[in-house]
Amino acid sequence: MNVEQLKMDLIEYAKSIGVDKIGFTTASPFQEMKNRLKRQQELNYQSGFEEEDIDKRTEPKKLLPEGESIIAIALAYPSKMKNPPTGKKGERRGIFARASWGLDYHVAVKQRLELMEQWLRERVPNVSVKSMVDTGELVDRAVAERAGIGWSGKNCSIITPEFGSYVYLGEMITNIPFPPDSPIENECGDCRLCLDVCPTGALVEPGQLNAKRCIAFITQTKDVVPDEFRTKIGNRVYGCDTCQTVCPKNKGKTNWIHDEFLPDPELAKPLLVPLLKLSNKEFKNKFGTIAGSWRGKKPIQRNAILALAHFKEQSAVPELIELLKKDERPVIRGTSAWALGKIGGKKAKDALLEAYHQEKDEEVLREIKKGLELVERD
Repeated sequence: MNVEQLKMDLIEYAKSIGVDKIGFTTASPFQEMKNRLKRQQELNYQSGFEEEDIDKRTEPKKLLPEGESIIAIALAYPSKMKNPPTGKKGERRGIFARASWGLDYHVAVKQRLELMEQWLRERVPNVSVKSMVDTGELVDRAVAERAGIGWSGKNCSIITPEFGSYVYLGEMITNIPFPPDSPIENECGDCRLCLDVCPTGALVEPGQLNAKRCIAFITQTKDVVPDEFRTKIGNRVYGCDTCQTVCPKNKGKTNWIHDEFLPDPELAKPLLVPLLKLSNKEFKNKFGTIAGSWRGKKPIQRNAILALAHFKEQSAVPELIELLKKDERPVIRGTSAWALGKIGGKKAKDALLEAYHQEKDEEVLREIKKGLELVERD
């Protein structure tokens, strides 16, 4: 088997199925990443969404014992929306992060990897492969960096010369000993814009993220948002792009390449009040094909309530009162109470006072008290 030729042919095939970048590296351990993950664990910076076993995250042969190399791929996604709708008083809108625009990237990247697996099986008898996207064990960023897809930026994103950091990553471990590519030079230099503008200080140092403070993580949790982050979320209903939008390497990278990733503006920047009323079925029918739907409707609705508080949207007060009185979920009732206090006004105050005498849940009562304190300050 001519592995060099196979590599060149696979690169051509990958491009033909919509892979924007492909790189190759060995299946040897990612020692530097292992040290970094251990440090992250010691500092309690992990989000809890990750694979807990650090060895599995950094030793490819634990996942495919016969693995010899790893194929890394990247698909570019848009940084700008065509004809974005504008929110206004009475019609406020939220925003999903760019990584949740268009078709769920887990589906799109996995489709490409499966086609590549099939291509290899047709050409190489006894080929072994194990592919993964985002939710797999390996750290996508470490693989992509060593395979020469891009360099690891201070904002913890892989930055490519061609598409900036707006790329989805995936990888495939295989027993084929493909010749490895070389990593590319880090071009961040002295720039530290991403660290300086992070709304919550989640980027504690270059390449080190405290995931528990990251808005992208906070918007995906299901509990009451800690007080210190509520006013930082703004109108984000899922994810955060700040450390990408300020990056000079992303300037001019629109990446309108794949139709499947072009956003439906009404999904990417949805009206906030209608979000509050969606049933599970309606939420799934409307948002089920995008990455931001994976945690279900509750986090999105909670974030929409915080966004309405951010705008101090008086027209939403009746809906928030309805949620405070009747919603079965304490997180939604409590967040609504706080939002009513933030928006203020007589109707909000009266509703909070009434709820205070009727509410039984201790956590919700705490939020009602906070709401009443905010109303008094108003």
